[in-house]
Amino acid sequence: MLPTYERAFVGLLEERFRSRDVLIQVLIGPRQVGKTTGVKQLLQRWNGPFFYANADGLLVSDRNWLLEQWQKALALGDGTLLIVDEIQKVPNWAETIKALWDSQPGRVRVLLLGSSALQLHSGLTESLAGRFELIRVYQWRYNELYEAFGYDLTRYLIFGGYPGAVPFEGDADRWYAYMKESIVEAVIGKDILQNRKVANPALFRQAFEILCHYPAREISYTKLLGQLQDRGNTDLVKYYIELYGGAFLIHGLQKYSAKAWLARSSSPKVIPACPALHTMATGKMDTTDPERRGRVFELAVGAELLQLPGELFYWREKNAEVDFIHQYQGQLYAIEVKSGRKKSTQGLNAFLKHFPGAKLIIVSPENFPQFSKNPRAFLSQVA
Repeated sequence: MLPTYERAFVGLLEERFRSRDVLIQVLIGPRQVGKTTGVKQLLQRWNGPFFYANADGLLVSDRNWLLEQWQKALALGDGTLLIVDEIQKVPNWAETIKALWDSQPGRVRVLLLGSSALQLHSGLTESLAGRFELIRVYQWRYNELYEAFGYDLTRYLIFGGYPGAVPFEGDADRWYAYMKESIVEAVIGKDILQNRKVANPALFRQAFEILCHYPAREISYTKLLGQLQDRGNTDLVKYYIELYGGAFLIHGLQKYSAKAWLARSSSPKVIPACPALHTMATGKMDTTDPERRGRVFELAVGAELLQLPGELFYWREKNAEVDFIHQYQGQLYAIEVKSGRKKSTQGLNAFLKHFPGAKLIIVSPENFPQFSKNPRAFLSQVA
């Protein structure tokens, strides 16, 4: 990763920590996207005292270790910034942080981060409610990879998402090995299977490979279940997709409906979290295949929309469909992706008849760089 490139969350953290009343800040996101690097960039220009502690590699770890780090930060003076990396490796970390925070409010500014999104999220929701702000750090967007590494769109649609894989793009075997072992298997084996009940790990891994073969496609749970080499039911497939979504690997979009129960019962539209995951599972894309390139481009748009606050859906009624429905602060955005593949163009008008207050958006390869630079601003400007 280029050390000079700074992701947006670094400035956001700096702004929050300089405010008078700041909650515990928590960075959560997938592995290998620059969370630790960004924190180190923040510390390079931090003017006040700070103490950095890393729980990775501890042979014996308990709450006393965390208490020791807290006391070291206190010794540097009130307002010291305490950063604890790999916090999820400390047993009962959330309860310990809660007790320390409540007993000495405001004396230490706290930043927590780690490599297991599922473990972090569980601790936060169970013990630290009302005491933290969550900053989600996702895979790199096209605009970031363009600025840092000079990506063009084709390169992004093949390799995009993980900056650590950039040096290996010229060697297919090394690139695949990095993606498989350092990212996918690390997430599945360490973050998910060690922290969630999965009866058949081999089946769970097979489900990941199958899901990655359906980028930006709506597919029924029954069809997905039929491809798994074991007995199961639709609840099993839903559970698998839920786990992969919580680990920032694969997301299943629900069909948009004004009736929530209809949305929950719909077939999912599968969105791998970045194009690189699709490439790893299916092989390098033939750039002359308009159908596959179109699907991957739609995946890329969906993956960047998922990084926005709000909710993301798709919509279909008979032969009319809209690629993405983004809902934010009471406003609906109906987003059509023009990717070059053949499909009906009647969906936007059909959706507008049902939801006349929706704003219509078209994203194409031509305006995708502008969209990726600031998706929220793009939606506001072009609607």
